[in-house]
Amino acid sequence: MAGERKYVSAEELKQHNKPDDLWISIQGKVYNVTDWAKVHPGGDIPLLNLGGQDVTDAFIAYHPGTAWKYLDKFFTGYHLKDFKVSEVSKDYRKLANDFSKLGLFEKKGHGVLYSFSVIGFLLMACVYGIVCVESFWVHFLCAALLGFLWIQSSYLGHDSGHYQMMSSPGFNKLAQILIGNCITGISIAWWKWTHNAHHLACNSLDYDPDLQHIPVFAVSSKFFNSMKSIFYGRMLKFDSVARFLVSYQHWTYYPVMCGARINLFVQTLLLLFSGRNVPDRTMNILGICVFWTWYPLLVSCLPNWGERVMFVVVSLAVTSIQHIQFTLNHFSADVYVGAPAGNDWFEKQTGGTIDISCSTWMDWFHGGLQFQLEHHLFPRLPRCHLRSISPVVKELCKKHNLPYRSLSFWEANVRTIRTLRTAALQARDLTSPVPKNLVWEAANIHG
Repeated sequence: MAGERKYVSAEELKQHNKPDDLWISIQGKVYNVTDWAKVHPGGDIPLLNLGGQDVTDAFIAYHPGTAWKYLDKFFTGYHLKDFKVSEVSKDYRKLANDFSKLGLFEKKGHGVLYSFSVIGFLLMACVYGIVCVESFWVHFLCAALLGFLWIQSSYLGHDSGHYQMMSSPGFNKLAQILIGNCITGISIAWWKWTHNAHHLACNSLDYDPDLQHIPVFAVSSKFFNSMKSIFYGRMLKFDSVARFLVSYQHWTYYPVMCGARINLFVQTLLLLFSGRNVPDRTMNILGICVFWTWYPLLVSCLPNWGERVMFVVVSLAVTSIQHIQFTLNHFSADVYVGAPAGNDWFEKQTGGTIDISCSTWMDWFHGGLQFQLEHHLFPRLPRCHLRSISPVVKELCKKHNLPYRSLSFWEANVRTIRTLRTAALQARDLTSPVPKNLVWEAANIHG
């Protein structure tokens, strides 16, 4: 009969989850995104990770209403048989629709202008202090200011990566390169590659790159079985070196955070000069070249090698505040093994995130990421609205008996160290990746 709908089952849809055969379902309609994945603005990783399943909630989270009209050209003609929407998803989609009607996704406030002004002022103050003042303590202060500048630039770059904060896509891309590559030395291409994967596979041990820090850190004993990283495509080997380092990770956590920015510099270079398909590779490389021109040049203006070393160490160490915040939001939250599932989007985000409670006047310090759950649920929402929607998200979690964790900065640090210490004690057992009993753990309480 003409016009009769054709259906595929969820099991049949699951078979189309490969790079050369990639289907997804959105609101029960099945789309072939095999070719689109190669040019998808968010990269191929999100589509590959969610391939072969319904991805409606993730699509709503990441795309504006104008994106729906582009789906028709990918429609296979099939609908998903027995398509059902959970009560949680119904409420989540209604909430997203309400926010859209209120125009919250478009109302960006004046935060971007303020942030650019602060960054510009800090950069000028830092350059003036180094070039025009001879005092050691002024140089020390300038190093701290530069580290703080990098933190605020990263927050602004994070905003620009999630939504268009400038007047046009072209200006938004230019801002990304300027505040990301040129000022912080971290490629926006690298950030998009890893960050989109993190959001979609929040706290999946084998899919989320933000939890894959072997051999230095392991947030779960599941890493002790030398798990394969789906994101990096290699084994995360838990060898003797990893065992030793992880055994003391609750002691090395803060020192490592002080130098964590170096790892981001390295990761940026590894991606930009890799064989991967990197969007705007040339522009990203040029931006990185700008950073590695002005930063060493500024350091060379200091009068002696002692001050130069001090300046580099202090500027990098100050950024540890931001790296600590990133880990507080996720290290001690719930983890799981396996690919993200499109039918429990809301549940996975609530389980894998922790908010940091703070006063309103401290919002600038955390860059909006203290509302981690709200940000994960609505990544396109400008940070100026995250505090206002927090009570609504909290009520929705309560309604569906899902966790809503909001800890003080101190409490989050304690919980993170406790998580690292638990895994460290387990790693010290050379006969088994898991402590044999409570007596063994008590005997090692000195750690």
